[in-house]
Amino acid sequence: MSGLYAFCREVDDLADNDAAPVENRRRDLSAWRADIRRACEGANPEFPVNQELRPIIQQYSLPFQLFDELVQGVEMDLDTNRYQTYEQLELYCYRVASVVGLISMRIIGYREGAVNYAIQLGVALQLTNILRDVGEDAQRGRVYLPREDLERFGLSADDILHRRRDESFRSLMRFEIERAHSLYEAARPGIVLLNSDGQLAIAAAAEIYRGILGKIHQSDYNVYQHRAYVPLAHKLLLLWRARQLLGRADRLVG
Repeated sequence: MSGLYAFCREVDDLADNDAAPVENRRRDLSAWRADIRRACEGANPEFPVNQELRPIIQQYSLPFQLFDELVQGVEMDLDTNRYQTYEQLELYCYRVASVVGLISMRIIGYREGAVNYAIQLGVALQLTNILRDVGEDAQRGRVYLPREDLERFGLSADDILHRRRDESFRSLMRFEIERAHSLYEAARPGIVLLNSDGQLAIAAAAEIYRGILGKIHQSDYNVYQHRAYVPLAHKLLLLWRARQLLGRADRLVG
């Protein structure tokens, strides 16, 4: 998992390096795609992170297709800073987050039926990221919230760039937060389909990340000035909650 995280961090940092020309970043991401392909095909990769991943890829039969989709996801940030529909944003969330879950579950181990739950959890996590980072993304000229959702509440991308925070914006954020909560709820039954030694880590990650949504609400949706986070004491409470929820889910499955 450490090696997988390192790969994700490397390609994401490359795409987000606004100091480098877009074509340079595109070239570098192509090099990472070719290098991880070598690792997946059993050849010797060049980059140290991929060298670390190579035996893991072979041990767990991790397919190049998923790594390729992940790179495609971060490449979307090179070309797209607006989304017209939720379906377009959902594809981005799938590629940069759900795909990581689909790779991770091969390492953790899972039972039949877990895939769709993992996809929903990945979209929930990434949508949480997007809601937390509205202000930071606006500073970089990015608006991930779909135009159709903005217009539904009488807003535009320019309103986000100009840090508009009125009742229309609050209504938009409530709508998006409820969408994320629904995704977390839909994904929850899939956690018990993972191997038992990986269930608590995923359940805790989901509960703690979901806690960010509550912190956004508590800040009166002030995502322009404050980056919502879950303090350590609250994380420990959510860890306990995740354990309790897992216990109930296991009894239901049993």
